[in-house]
Amino acid sequence: MSSLIRKLEHFARLSEADRAILDRAGSERVRKFGPRVDIAREGDRPKDVHLVLSGWACRYKQLEDGRRQVVSFFLPGDLCDLNIFILREMDHSIGTITSVNIADLSREFFDEISTRYPRIIAALWWESLVNAAIQREWTMNLGQRTASERMAHLLCELFFRLRVAGLTHEDSCEFPLTQADLADATGLSKVHVNRTLQELRSTGLIVLKGKTLVVPNLERLMNAGLFNANYLHLEREGRQLDAND
Repeated sequence: MSSLIRKLEHFARLSEADRAILDRAGSERVRKFGPRVDIAREGDRPKDVHLVLSGWACRYKQLEDGRRQVVSFFLPGDLCDLNIFILREMDHSIGTITSVNIADLSREFFDEISTRYPRIIAALWWESLVNAAIQREWTMNLGQRTASERMAHLLCELFFRLRVAGLTHEDSCEFPLTQADLADATGLSKVHVNRTLQELRSTGLIVLKGKTLVVPNLERLMNAGLFNANYLHLEREGRQLDAND
């Protein structure tokens, strides 16, 4: 739960009571999933909001012939479909990339914080709006950026999001995505992904060591991807407000 709290506190300074109820919710109904399995499938009837406690997952759509489009990545501290209760059935699937721990958050939990913890609700609205902004940026990525710009932009976004959650170490971070994952997320073929990664490596923009990504110069990678972090809305005036204001 610490990754979610750290992220939400980019918007609001949470109180001890706020953190306590979030910690409680993140420890009561926890499930473990192995890598490359579905947490929820398209057509399922949603019951809970899934909070990623650890590991990486993704939201995806799949055609009948097996072609898949990854439409977002879930990192530790991310909530999957905050407003899922209003839907009759899932219109997409959520699958794991690595082993994942999930906390299932009930409708009753959200009813409770809606009436008693307004600062958490305000921060969750911020998180929901940031997710919508990320989806708009992914549309721009697929429609307008070149392959190298597309890949550099995605790597920058993931690095920034991991850093917000406290999951980077200086210029490096965990990076368990395969070239097939990157192809499904960027709309490129696996051959094109391989060629694009080699280009980014050869110019010194990234270093990939096993399942670790190293970004020697983040500003250079941002320039290569035409990346502007404004859509992540990390610098908010509300971040300076006390939880009890």
